[in-house]
Amino acid sequence: MDVLRLTMSFALLRRLPSARSAFAYISRLTATATFAYLIALVIPAGTDRPVLAPLTALLVLQASLYQTIRSAIRKVLSVTVGVVVAVAVAEFTSFSWWQLALVIAGALVIGLALRLGDDLLEVPISAMLIFSSAGTHAAAGDRIIDTLIGAAAGLVGGVLLASGPRMQPASSAVGRLAGQVSGLMDQMAHDLAHEPSDDDTREDDLSDAAKQWVGQARALRNEIDRVDDTLRDTADSARLNPHRLVAPADAARATETTVALRSALEALEHAALTLRGLTRSVLDSAGIANEASPIRDAYTRKRLASVLGKLGEAIRTYGRLVQATPAADEALESELTADFDEAHQLQDELADLLKPRAGDGGGPSEWPLRGEILNHVDRLRTGLSVEAVDALARVQRSSRHKRRRPRPRPLSRPGTGSRSSRRASTRPRANSRGK
Repeated sequence: MDVLRLTMSFALLRRLPSARSAFAYISRLTATATFAYLIALVIPAGTDRPVLAPLTALLVLQASLYQTIRSAIRKVLSVTVGVVVAVAVAEFTSFSWWQLALVIAGALVIGLALRLGDDLLEVPISAMLIFSSAGTHAAAGDRIIDTLIGAAAGLVGGVLLASGPRMQPASSAVGRLAGQVSGLMDQMAHDLAHEPSDDDTREDDLSDAAKQWVGQARALRNEIDRVDDTLRDTADSARLNPHRLVAPADAARATETTVALRSALEALEHAALTLRGLTRSVLDSAGIANEASPIRDAYTRKRLASVLGKLGEAIRTYGRLVQATPAADEALESELTADFDEAHQLQDELADLLKPRAGDGGGPSEWPLRGEILNHVDRLRTGLSVEAVDALARVQRSSRHKRRRPRPRPLSRPGTGSRSSRRASTRPRANSRGK
């Protein structure tokens, strides 16, 4: 019973961050919508129950101030265009079904021309509501006023209730992607190093396993798109953020972190594409039922498995390093460097085994198969050990430099102190670190 209670307690603790964020989200929307309704009641030109104002505020308020401003502009523009279309048509004709169809079609055409995106349907909706009302001009004015009030309330809520740039979801998303890539490489290494027992009746090939690898490598495309959306939301949360005025140093560090995470995503995307090509090459080699296949040799498979296993460890370490950004972790950096160095040595040993053998005509008939596998392995190693690691290192060095910035020394008055003391004050202390 105590173990069950302890498990339930840990589960509740894990849910606290998501429950806290949900509560903040609900409170933010509720406060903004209520504020919009109260403001609309004060406006003399408004309606008795201006529910359109809080509705617009709910639709306008987004996760970041930049998205809120963009949504407010589109919302006001779509409502205004729909109202103008309805008023213009109502001036020349009465309401009927075919005229309503013309209003809807015209509103949609204008909305598409303005590229309103998700707010496109707001144009024909506003046009239909105004065109079907008895007092067209009064209803048009009320709808525009309520929309403006709701948009203004949404902007105020976006400024006052804005949170800081959301770096943690982006770094966690990139870290999860690194875990999925490394997991696929671990699975490949396990299947390549597997030796069938005497009771195993299946043939010693990797066709079935390689087909599963290809499917998993293709599925990484969906995860990359989700991480890209998360990074885009993170970049939007840093734009026009009010916290930039309060803490400009933190805002600059958030920008550097966003750039580093984008570089990490690009590196992992290239690794996923290369891994997909490697799985396809192994599948093609597994389909060759003679000694020309480079993966028919058990020792070569084990050596390829060791390289992939070590590269999987490197990518997993890289994912942990990404999740620690912008904080620096020298232990992870050293571990990542050691993983890449060992992977390089294992790759050299694999290259010796994959040297092409001369065919019957004296030419290297096996080079396309062996060279393709070796080329993919080399791209996996070099693609992550250069640009992406350097981008993370720059952000972490900047973070360390800001934390270790020395305090400015007080300036002495001109003409005070001896010449030797002034020279000593400008000379660096040799034993300052040892104290």
